[in-house]
Amino acid sequence: MRGSTVAEPVFRRLTLLGIGLIGSSVARIARQRGDIATEIVVNARTRTTLDRVVELGFADRVELDPAAAVEGADCVMLCAPVGAFAGLAEKIAPHLKPGAVLTDVGSTKQSVIRDVGPLVPEGVHFVPAHPIAGTEHSGPDAGFVELFQGRWTLLTPPPGTDDTAVEKVAELWRRCGSQIARMSPQHHDRVLAIVSHLPHLIAFTICGTADDLADETRQEVVNFAASGFRDFTRIAASDPVMWRDIFLNNREALLEMLARFTEDAQAMARAVRWGDAAYIEDKVERGRKIRRSLIERKQA
Repeated sequence: MRGSTVAEPVFRRLTLLGIGLIGSSVARIARQRGDIATEIVVNARTRTTLDRVVELGFADRVELDPAAAVEGADCVMLCAPVGAFAGLAEKIAPHLKPGAVLTDVGSTKQSVIRDVGPLVPEGVHFVPAHPIAGTEHSGPDAGFVELFQGRWTLLTPPPGTDDTAVEKVAELWRRCGSQIARMSPQHHDRVLAIVSHLPHLIAFTICGTADDLADETRQEVVNFAASGFRDFTRIAASDPVMWRDIFLNNREALLEMLARFTEDAQAMARAVRWGDAAYIEDKVERGRKIRRSLIERKQA
């Protein structure tokens, strides 16, 4: 339309290392908008995945070799499971151009800074980030352009990180639809332990308990599952490699929150055993309040 202006792309060449739910959603949004990156390069572990990316059409170029994928990129985003970051960083570090921004989407931040930070070359800007959005699906087909709308992306840049680089990463996520907040990596990992990592651990455990039941009871679990159990199974359908890496890389915070939860679960068990109706009602009401708060803030 005459007189309209299109924002300059945040980056010229954006390379995505790993193309699951988050990476493929970023690629789709960048392709649709046109103001996030001029060129989108995708790397994945297998040629089969890259062939699917070509079929889906949201990348300008695909590369099986991560070193080749990052050549000339002014933004490289690590989108693989966090346990793979150290190996990826080692492969790409000599090939990152001066002035490039290296960022990630991992759900643990202290481990990312520990594993990647020492490998970042002089002159490359390292801006760890975590978009808090997801589904139980994975792979290049799982992404969609609305994934980050109204959700939060947390930035945890190490002290001394170039402000311009931090703002570029923030602007990338704003154009993806995110709200932005900054926090220390330590605080991030404690917060995510309670709001994300512990709920997943509980969901996997409950589904494992159900699967260990006698055959006839297990079949009834599947046939007659109520909405509460169905919600757990949705969470438990998540990518096992990704969640294995998250649990192991946020071990201390997760175990702290699990210990606190265990104490609270034991207190609830005592209330049920001894008929403490007031305690039970209070816990249920507090859960309802948290749910109402999520809905009010459009995070439900």
